Amino acid sequence: MSDMDDEMEMDAEMEAEVSEPVAAPMQGIPADTGSVDYAAAISTEQTHHDRGPGGATGARLRSFIERIERLEEEKKGIMDDMKEVFAEAKSDGFDVKIMRQILKIRKMDDADRAEQEALLETYMSAIGM
Repeated sequence: MSDMDDEMEMDAEMEAEVSEPVAAPMQGIPADTGSVDYAAAISTEQTHHDRGPGGATGARLRSFIERIERLEEEKKGIMDDMKEVFAEAKSDGFDVKIMRQILKIRKMDDADRAEQEALLETYMSAIGM
């Protein structure tokens, strides 16, 4: 099927979609006669063409996808580097689980950290620890 056939088929589908009566009457045409809102049809057609394989929307979407893919590659590289650092720390005798806990605590706001520590003490006291 050629591009021209595709366009004709899309135009026929669009005509079928916009052939419903328009809510507000066009100048001098009552709404119940099945008039077509040509401005909406043109707008829909332009939007539809922009979404095609070579359209502006498709190019923008492709750009987002490619940027995310590059970031995922960088993220994987960073995660591999972190894994190596943890492995090195473990081989030097450090407890990786505790290191991760320290990292989590260091990310916290001072007020949040103090609140969490107070709650931990309260709960531990409540169970007799």
